[in-house]
Amino acid sequence: MQIYRYPSGNAEKKLHTIVNRGLRYKKKDLAAVERILEDVRRNGDRALVIYARRFDCPGLQTDSLQVTQAEFERAAKKVDRAFVRALNRATRQIESFHRRQIERSWMTDDRKGTVLGQLVRPVGSAGVYVPGGKGGKTPLVSSVLMGAIPARVAGVSKVCLVTPPTADGKVDPHLLAAAKKVGVDTVYKVGSAWAIAALAYGTERIARVDVIVGPGNIHVTLAKKIVSGTVGVDMVAGPSEILVIADSGAHPGFAAADLLSQAEHDPLASSLLVTDSVAFAKAVSGEVETQLAQLPRKHIAAQSIASYGAIFCVRDIPAAISLANDVAPEHLELLVADPFAHLSAIVNAGAVFLGAYTPEPVGDYIAGPNHVLPTAGTARFSSALSVNHFLKKTSLIYYSQEAFRRDARSIVRLAQTEGLEAHARSVRMRMDNL
Repeated sequence: MQIYRYPSGNAEKKLHTIVNRGLRYKKKDLAAVERILEDVRRNGDRALVIYARRFDCPGLQTDSLQVTQAEFERAAKKVDRAFVRALNRATRQIESFHRRQIERSWMTDDRKGTVLGQLVRPVGSAGVYVPGGKGGKTPLVSSVLMGAIPARVAGVSKVCLVTPPTADGKVDPHLLAAAKKVGVDTVYKVGSAWAIAALAYGTERIARVDVIVGPGNIHVTLAKKIVSGTVGVDMVAGPSEILVIADSGAHPGFAAADLLSQAEHDPLASSLLVTDSVAFAKAVSGEVETQLAQLPRKHIAAQSIASYGAIFCVRDIPAAISLANDVAPEHLELLVADPFAHLSAIVNAGAVFLGAYTPEPVGDYIAGPNHVLPTAGTARFSSALSVNHFLKKTSLIYYSQEAFRRDARSIVRLAQTEGLEAHARSVRMRMDNL
């Protein structure tokens, strides 16, 4: 990994390239996704089957789009006990964390003659997108948990899951076992942009939903971007990223492993180390090279490190935190002697991992907080997927006659200032009848 002194011209140039890589797509990608969305909107299940046959499963039939009860039962028999134990632990801990996010309806009568409040209600339905994972060979179980659990905790009554089928028309048993565990109602064998279209617009077999969540490739992301507003979406996420802040006492091997844990995701993923020790920077750079050669996905990780990986040497840890706040990373690790001492200085991060034994994968799978996080600097203004993404809030307003009398002239004055005479008149008519 290239080492830079920060601040410096070269360091600023490299950082600018990394931070502004964003959601990259070509006009032809956007046009293709728009065509797919319109095709599904018009032609429903027929379009879904055509796309599935072309890209995923040549023999898929319309009546096999939905996973059957028999398929769920067969899946339960194919997963081993170690997986079930891990699944149960992860489910329990993720659910426990998300239950702390529940909001309640409230009302207040603090001002005499008024009742004001907020009704908090879950949306009626949600769709969870789970990527195919190398043609179904690497089932992304964690995406099932992180999408469905907060929906169920929020009280959503109908939760469905969509995922691409394998070439032989199946869904990995680990995904089905996870879906069953967390209370997913239905699973459909559809993927990519056409799955998002089905969730947003509905087809003969797939009912439209109110909220769509879950990660995906560029076509899934663009589809979510387009349908946002027609339905709710969790976020329009870019490539994954990690920023590790480390002092001279940190373990170079740990830091290198954590950087590579994001680099193996995608050639566009970003892995940054910020440290106050040049010696540590050099040690980590060497470790990255050594560990990279041992990775099954080394070609992907190598591209990521070369294009969007860097080590920045700063004067001290407060300077490192200042740089991290500017970047607003998806994942921020503090590999420093006393990570909690610096926590109050952190203002922009999707998730913060504190200490040597809290690597980012702990959060990916089992700790409890959601791993669907804001990327590309959007942690400046947005948050992780949560129970709140599946809730809607309705304001409550009641005025007695006396309370109305107290505020009426102010309402009229403000309405007239805005040039909205009908607004003012609706209030004046009541004033005239007092």
